[in-house]
Amino acid sequence: MPNAGRESGVVPAVRALASQVHPVFMTPPVASSLFGGVLAGRFDLAAGLVHATAIFAAVYTAHVKDGYVDFYVRDEDDDHPLSERGCKRALVGSSALFFGCLLALWPLAGALTVALTLPTWLVAYHHAPQLDTNPVTATTGYPLGIALAILGGYAAQAGTLAPIAVAFAAVFLVLLSGVKVIDDAQDFDYDRSIEKRTVAVTLGPERARTAAYALMTTALLLVVALAALAVFPPSSVAAAAGFAAVAGVASRADPELATMLLVRGSYVFLALLLGAVWFRPLG
Repeated sequence: MPNAGRESGVVPAVRALASQVHPVFMTPPVASSLFGGVLAGRFDLAAGLVHATAIFAAVYTAHVKDGYVDFYVRDEDDDHPLSERGCKRALVGSSALFFGCLLALWPLAGALTVALTLPTWLVAYHHAPQLDTNPVTATTGYPLGIALAILGGYAAQAGTLAPIAVAFAAVFLVLLSGVKVIDDAQDFDYDRSIEKRTVAVTLGPERARTAAYALMTTALLLVVALAALAVFPPSSVAAAAGFAAVAGVASRADPELATMLLVRGSYVFLALLLGAVWFRPLG
């Protein structure tokens, strides 16, 4: 059976495998790994690249597994570019890459980095069908991966953790959990029809929206507070202000447009924080 869903041959197989690379959702975790390394104040290229590759492999695993479950197990999607066997081969390949990176990280960066990186694959592989039906784990899976990427990226450079890394990881966990609630609201009618318990289904669209923006507001206020306490660089406030402006526009949009705005706003947020740390190193 070919790897591609409809065609045989090398080119269709490669095209089908490449279809599982989603830059919009894969760039932030990889960037967060590198951001964690920058937070450490020094950057060993080998450790940083191996950790970033491990994060990429984990997110790729999540996309393949999610697509496999939605099409071949739940019969939710209309089509899938990979055959069933192709999905399984892709999962084996991405998992092998991930665990190969873990083996390389042990001598390069130490046991703590390995311990912080391993859960990213566990969350990715088990997101569907185990974790995506519970409102808490369905919401926090991707944000938790981002937080772990920051922590692992930091540990890969420093060999330990510091309050600054934990603080940044917590901010992104809370902020992106709010974004994820809005994202899940796009599928409210369908999720309710199959009894998939997202936050929107559990609380209702309006209460879920309120909860989402409360989470994002909490994260932004945390940035301001930590900047005032000199834990974050003062210019971190600009990142909070930039995201707040995007969130203000998104709050008046439908879930689809709001998600698009908030996801791109999170890119700006991360970029501004990276700039703040780059131009005023911590520690």
